[in-house]
Amino acid sequence: MGRILVIDDEELARFTVRKYLESAGHSVIEAKDGIEGLAQQNDDPCDLVITDIIMPEKEGLETIMELRRADPNLPIIAISGGGREGYAGYLESAQPFGANYSLAKPFSQDDLLGAVESCLSKTS
Repeated sequence: MGRILVIDDEELARFTVRKYLESAGHSVIEAKDGIEGLAQQNDDPCDLVITDIIMPEKEGLETIMELRRADPNLPIIAISGGGREGYAGYLESAQPFGANYSLAKPFSQDDLLGAVESCLSKTS
């Protein structure tokens, strides 16, 4: 099982993702924005990062680019509810910026775990 960093400014979203991941045996570290998430990953790296796209402080695409520069092989999953303007291409932009997968909120536990397992199996 993997050690997974979840970066999302919404506490309920972090809680839900944590619940899904822990039920499958993963350990979870949380961060409330990109700045906190990058610091956490730099100090004590996780096996996989799941990051929201729309966040205050440091948004998700910038966070993905910095994570990718620091570790080109780090699996990254982008998530987004799209914000007030809807999806507007946010998730479609995540993969060219370095995300391995993109999931639209709300997503199912099966969809999340499928993406996580796929990412982690590629690094084993």
